Amino acid sequence: MTRRIVVALVLLTMAILGAAVVPLGLGAIAHARDAFVYGTARTAASIAGIAEARLSGSGQDPALERAMVSAAHSHDELLLLDKHGIVVVNQGIPSNGDWRKLAAQATQQSGPTTELTKDQAIAVQIVWGTGPLSGTPIGTVVLERSTAGLDHQTDNLWLYLIGLGGAAMAAAVLIAMYFARWVGRPLARLDAAARKIADGDLSVRAKARYGPPELRRMAATFNMMAGRLEALVHGHRAMLADASHQLRTPLTALRLRLDLLAVDSSPATAAELAGAQEEIARLSRLVDGLLATARAESTTEQQEQTDVVEVVRERVDAWQPVGDSHGVKLIAEPVAATAGTIVALGAGHLEQILDNLIDNAIEAIGDVGGTVRIAVARAEAGVTLTVADDGPGMTPSARGRAFLRFSSGSQNGTGLGLAIVHRLVTANGGTIKLDNTPGGGLTVVVEFSGAPQTS
Repeated sequence: MTRRIVVALVLLTMAILGAAVVPLGLGAIAHARDAFVYGTARTAASIAGIAEARLSGSGQDPALERAMVSAAHSHDELLLLDKHGIVVVNQGIPSNGDWRKLAAQATQQSGPTTELTKDQAIAVQIVWGTGPLSGTPIGTVVLERSTAGLDHQTDNLWLYLIGLGGAAMAAAVLIAMYFARWVGRPLARLDAAARKIADGDLSVRAKARYGPPELRRMAATFNMMAGRLEALVHGHRAMLADASHQLRTPLTALRLRLDLLAVDSSPATAAELAGAQEEIARLSRLVDGLLATARAESTTEQQEQTDVVEVVRERVDAWQPVGDSHGVKLIAEPVAATAGTIVALGAGHLEQILDNLIDNAIEAIGDVGGTVRIAVARAEAGVTLTVADDGPGMTPSARGRAFLRFSSGSQNGTGLGLAIVHRLVTANGGTIKLDNTPGGGLTVVVEFSGAPQTS
């Protein structure tokens, strides 16, 4: 954000400087050139006013001598011509022959003429007679003045304008950086506080004393939200602990009572008690599933590096005896040795995900026997975990509801397994989708986002 604000303000300052300073500089230079030419013409006119005595044959004029000395000090080239164009007095010789053309032009139009070239300014003035020759041109003054002083003045003006523009640009950068930090630092603190809360530190609060009033109000609102969230999460966790204690203990006691009753009961009664025990077992699984789902929804564990292939092998070995009891073969597909399969996940989350997916697959296949294939592959954005079974599969409508609680395609299931998996996967920034297995069955594809670190 700081870079964008600085660039925007610098571009705006450049546009303002280009629209204001450049025309100002050009106008000042044009004014300086006009003043330089005007000054040269005034000097030539002054000399023409005191040259009449010399041209009329009245002898030397001290004022003209002083003008010639002044021209020498100023490094000006000065010529005094009579009415026939013959040089009467000169101070240096003009290097540019343009003065002859200007002198002829001035004589022809009976008026002064000026010209500004790259290196000098030339001014030509008519000397008018007095007395009997009043109103008659009796000579011409040609003054040629170098533009070195004008060029130096122009260069100084441009340097001043460039320095002024540079100072304005530097001030714009400093002001932009100040305002960007004034706004950006409170936003960074707010983002850091939000990240800490997302990582599980619910006691973090943002500082609401810095930045613009809008950001201070946002920080105060964020702190209010964080406080309410902390209260809700703590209350939710307390409810989970109470529910775990209050529900598990009566179910365990009831199962023990039924076991005692079944010892001395008749075969018919024992059969009924066995059915009741199955319902209690199903209710226990339902309670466990609800607690696991709630924990998955409120999970805030710190992430750690997890080798997906290693966890898959471990869970396949652990579940194979269960699969053997149902005639289900668990197969972990081989993975290329060069494939990086390490991702950042919450502690124990991958184990819970695999346990629920394998349990669901074995339950879906049932006792008819089948195969569950588990594959791990390196994806462009992370690692892909695939669990495919050859069971009955799911209809499109059932797949659309599969991640909702109590949505199950099995009469004996709780409908919480995929809901738990979905919560755990999304809590770790991953995605999960369901598809049909070629030849029949269900395929679950889990993608863990983020570039994994290679092992």
